[in-house]
Amino acid sequence: MIRKATLLAALLALTVVATAPGAAAAKSAKAIRQTVALSISSISPQVPTAQTDVIKFTGSLRNDSGAPQNGLRVRLRYASQKFPDRAALTTYQNDQNPATLWGIGSQNSFMDVPALAAGAQARWEFTATPVQLGYRSFGVYPVAVEVIQNGVQVMTQRTYLTYAPPTVPKLPRNKLAIALPVIDQPHRGTDRDAKSGAPLFVDDKLSQSITGKGRLADLARIAQAAPKAVTWFMEPSLLDDLDAMKNKYLVKVKDETQEKPANPEAANWLTTMRTALASSPVAAVPYADPDVAALAHQGLDTQTGRAIELGRQKAAALLQREVKTNINWPPAGMLDADALDLLSVSKDRVDTVLLNSTNLPPQPPVPFTPDAASTLDSVNGPVTALVADAELSKLFEPAAPTSVLLSTQRFIAETAMIAAEAGQTSPRSLVIAPSRRWDPNPTLVNALIKTANKLPWLHLTPLESIKSTKLSVPRAGLTYTDQDRKEELTAKYLNPVKDIASKAQLTSLITEAKTPSSFDAAVLRLTSSAWRNSTRAGRAVTKLVSAAVTDQTEKIEITGSGPTRTRTLAGSSGQVPISVKNELGVPIALYIDVTSNNPELLQVDFPQTEPMTIGPRQSGMVQVKMNAAPGTSGDATVTVQLKTSDNQPYGKPQRLTIRTTGYTGIASVIVGAALTVMLAAVVMRVLRRRSERKLAHAAKTRENEIV
Repeated sequence: MIRKATLLAALLALTVVATAPGAAAAKSAKAIRQTVALSISSISPQVPTAQTDVIKFTGSLRNDSGAPQNGLRVRLRYASQKFPDRAALTTYQNDQNPATLWGIGSQNSFMDVPALAAGAQARWEFTATPVQLGYRSFGVYPVAVEVIQNGVQVMTQRTYLTYAPPTVPKLPRNKLAIALPVIDQPHRGTDRDAKSGAPLFVDDKLSQSITGKGRLADLARIAQAAPKAVTWFMEPSLLDDLDAMKNKYLVKVKDETQEKPANPEAANWLTTMRTALASSPVAAVPYADPDVAALAHQGLDTQTGRAIELGRQKAAALLQREVKTNINWPPAGMLDADALDLLSVSKDRVDTVLLNSTNLPPQPPVPFTPDAASTLDSVNGPVTALVADAELSKLFEPAAPTSVLLSTQRFIAETAMIAAEAGQTSPRSLVIAPSRRWDPNPTLVNALIKTANKLPWLHLTPLESIKSTKLSVPRAGLTYTDQDRKEELTAKYLNPVKDIASKAQLTSLITEAKTPSSFDAAVLRLTSSAWRNSTRAGRAVTKLVSAAVTDQTEKIEITGSGPTRTRTLAGSSGQVPISVKNELGVPIALYIDVTSNNPELLQVDFPQTEPMTIGPRQSGMVQVKMNAAPGTSGDATVTVQLKTSDNQPYGKPQRLTIRTTGYTGIASVIVGAALTVMLAAVVMRVLRRRSERKLAHAAKTRENEIV
C-alpha cells in the first residue's frame, strides 16, 4: 500500500483555532474552491522506469480564505488503467469536474491537515512505487490530488505520470523540431524624418519590450538557454528598428515629435541575440512579416519577393551571419494556393512552409499522430510542408494559468503516447510552433525544451532536417476557409497601400542609377500582418508614408507651370522652353511628354529619343517646337507629363497656356516692310512741312526789311 506521509513538523504560521463543530462543513464547495489553493510542486522521478522506483509527490495547500479552516484532508488519486490515446488525455484534462475524478480508480491514500490559519500553508507528500500504483506496462496514467473538507470534495489538481520501462521492441526515437518566433509589429512609418534625418518611430513600445520582463527580453533569455537544435524565425524589421534605436531617434506623438536619446538596451538586445544564435539555425521571415495571402489576393504580388529579399539582407547584416529564407512561416500558419505560388516564384525561392495543423489536415482522418512532413504542388514545383502539432505547441504558451510541473508532465505524456502509438515501427517527425507573436514564459519554455532534449523517445533536430518520407500520410490539400479569408488585410485597407507602392516605385525609376526606392521598407511595413487586428493603427501609418512619398515626388517639378503662366509663340511656329527642377540629392533621367489639347490650333513637334539627365539640385530645360495653324491667333493649351525612362508617368500632368499671334513668317516681313514705308512717308512729310515753314519765315523777314 501507499505509505502515508505526515505533515512537516512545523507548518508555516499554522494556528489551531477553535470553531464551532460543523461550521466548516456548512461552507459550500464553491466557496472553498475560491479560498483554498492546492498545488503540486514536484513529481520525482518525472518518468519512473522500474517497478521498484520510489515516486515522490509533493505539494502545498494554502488557506486564502481570510479565516481559519478545519477538517481538511489531502488525498492522492490514481488508476492502474493507462490512457488509450491522445484524445483521452485531452478529455481528461478538459474535464475539471471533481465528481468525475472517481472514475479514474478506487485506491487512494490520504493525509489529514490540522487546522489551517488564514494565510497559512501546509506541505503534503505521498510516495509510491509503480507496483503499488498498479502499473505493469509502458504508458501514461492519470494522477490527481484532491482536497476534501469534512467529507466534501472541494478541489482537485489533475496531472499525468508516464511509466517507461524497457520495451520490446524498443520504442522508435521520433524527430522533434522546435520553431520559436521572434516576430513583432512595425514601429516606424518611414525610415527617417524628412527634416532632421533622425529615425522616426510611430510609438516607443520597443523600449519597454526589451527590458525587465518585457516580451522581447524574455525571448532573449530563452535564446541564451536553448539548445542549438532549436530553429529561430527572426523578423528583420524588428532588428532594423532596434538598430535605429542605438542612436537618437524621434517618436511621433499626435501632431508633434519627441526626441529620444540613444537606447543602450537596444544595442544590448541585438548583441545578446547575435551571440546566443551564432550556432543555431535561423530563418528570416519576409521583412515586416507581410500578409502574403492578402497581397496575393489584392494584386500586390511584387511586394512578397521584395520582402523576402530585403529580409535576408537586413537579418544577415544585423545578425552578422547567413540566414535562411527558403523556409516560410506564413501569418497564423495559414496560406492558400495563391499565396504558396507567390512564395515559390520569388527570387529567393521558398521550398518549405511551416503550417498550422488546420491548414493541411490528413485525408482521410487518422487515429494516430501523422508525420509532420508532407509535399505540396506549387506553380514552381514541389514545396515541403511541415505541419505543427497543435497540442504540443499549445503547451509552450498555455491559454490558462498553469505550473511548469503540470505542463512538463503533460508534454512527457503527449510525446510518450505518440511514441507508443500502435503500428509505429520507424521514427516519425514532429514539429512544435507556438503562435508567431507569442508572449512566452521563459521558465516554462526552457523547462519544456530541456525535457524534450533528454527524453529517450525524442531526438531534437533542426527544422530544416525534416523532410517528407514514406511515412507521410495523405493530406486534404491546403484548407483555407472563408473565415481565414476574412482574417486577411482587406481590399479597403490595401488599396491605398497599392497606390503608395506605385508612387514609391516611381521615386526609384526616375533616378539615373535606378537605385532601390528609399520607401521599400516603409511600404512593406504597411503590408504587415500585424495590422490584421489593428487596422486603425495601420491606416495612421499609411497616411504618414503617403505624405512622405508625395513630398518626395514633388521634389521634381515643371517650373513656371500653371493656368496664370502664359508662353507666347510669336508666329505660326517657334520654340517654347520647358524647365524641370530636380531638388533630389541624386541625378535623374526622364522624358518630357508634351501633348496639345487643341490640335486644330496648335501642334507639338518634340521627338525625344533619349531621356534628359538632370543633376542633383539642378534644373534642366528643353526647347519644344510648336506650330500654330495659319491665320489664327489666341490661346491654346498643352499638357506636359514627366515620364520615367521606362515610360511610366511621374507626378501629375501640368497644363501650359500657349498664346499665338496668328502671323506667318512672310506676312511678318510684308507687314514689317509696310511699316517701314509708312514711317519713311511720315518722316518726309514732316521734313517737307518744316522746309515750307522756314521758307515762309524768310520771305516775311525780307518784306519787313523793304518796308
